[in-house]
Amino acid sequence: MEPTEKTSKTPSTVAPAPVSFYEKHKTVYIRDVKGWWNSWRWALVWITQILFYGMPWLQWNDRQAVLLHVAERKFYLFGLVLWPQDVFYLALLLIISAYALFLFTAIAGRLFCGYACPQTVYSEIFMWIENKIEGDRSARMKLDNGPMNGRKLRLKAVKHAIWILIALWSGLTLVAYFTPVAELWAEFPYDFSGWELFWIFFYASFFYMQAGFLREQVCKYMCPYARFQGVMFDPDTLVITYDPERGEPRGARKKGSDPAALGDCVDCGLCVVVCPTGIDIRQGQQYECIGCGACIDACDPVMDKVGKPRGLIRYTTENALEKHFSAKDVVSHILRPRIILYTTILVAITVASIWSLAARVPLKVDIMRDPSVLSREADDGRIENVYNLKIMNTTEDAKSYVVSVTGMDGIELLGESVVNVASAENHEVTVVVRVPPDSGKKGANKIYFDIKAQNHESIAVHEKASFLMP
Repeated sequence: MEPTEKTSKTPSTVAPAPVSFYEKHKTVYIRDVKGWWNSWRWALVWITQILFYGMPWLQWNDRQAVLLHVAERKFYLFGLVLWPQDVFYLALLLIISAYALFLFTAIAGRLFCGYACPQTVYSEIFMWIENKIEGDRSARMKLDNGPMNGRKLRLKAVKHAIWILIALWSGLTLVAYFTPVAELWAEFPYDFSGWELFWIFFYASFFYMQAGFLREQVCKYMCPYARFQGVMFDPDTLVITYDPERGEPRGARKKGSDPAALGDCVDCGLCVVVCPTGIDIRQGQQYECIGCGACIDACDPVMDKVGKPRGLIRYTTENALEKHFSAKDVVSHILRPRIILYTTILVAITVASIWSLAARVPLKVDIMRDPSVLSREADDGRIENVYNLKIMNTTEDAKSYVVSVTGMDGIELLGESVVNVASAENHEVTVVVRVPPDSGKKGANKIYFDIKAQNHESIAVHEKASFLMP
């Protein structure tokens, strides 16, 4: 038996190829699409932007209708004047917004993302400008891949100049919600304060960057809503879906091919090139989908051309696809426990908030004892305490308030008993309260200030205070 020859193998010195944990960003070139869903999306663009840009110019009782006047620490909302003490209503507004978002998402998916989210709205505006200046999808791709020349430089410069102007105007509009627009316009463009300049350029920079460059990356990587939306979905939530049972196997209709061997999907790829986030809806539900319906608008005309019924991509539910629900069945499954719970809570909080605002007394009073004078004895032997009253008139009219005090035997108010306060103003007044030396116990005694508007008995405040006896 011949000995076996042993051969030695030297280890390879070739280094392994590096593995990247980050996907390389690819520019998403979106094709323009027309259709029912696109019309709704543009309707929301117009509505939201008319409200955003137009509201600061709307006047109400000779003042700005909506103004969060930080300098004066007053918020004007049409006929309401809110003060920092009314921050409770801001909390209620945030709670109502959160539950409304949960409710709409549980019913119909990411409606807010696809139609009213500022990122979607501003990206649509910027892409429309881009299409008008640089051309359609193929023209933009050709322009970007081509060398830098005079035409390319000119088109890019015009596009970015318009983008920057819109961003700056949006920043100015944002600041107009915090500084009266008349004052802001009088300061334009050289007399802006430091904080006004900061916020104009800060907001404009983010607007320009996110709507012009980041676009789908904001939805995919930065927006937290995209990450936790799944917990609000269930099999009866309406979402944009592709019907694989009907569409697969997909393929082009070639001459001589058997149509029966293929599904309805002709694999044209239009649903991909119109998607704002660049996903393929045919791969199933994905967190990047913002529910805009652009893929539906692209697919339905193709189905018309090949003689197939519309709805290969449609707004429906997971259960509807699996169990072949009719439209009536889909609607009947909307009313389910979580929807009832969200709706009940939302209605309850909304009604309570409206009732609280309607029953709100448009008068606020802060009472503080003078810290430099705890208590003192007057010439006639009576005991005095000094109080500072801050009376806030939260109405649109000047008011006269009558101040009185009760709570101890022989109590008497010295100083202004009638206080005149202008509309939406804060007036401070100092009053002295006297009591006989034997009318109370040693230490703190409860007393009450009553502030009532003359000729308006319903506008009254009953505030507790303490009177110190030596």
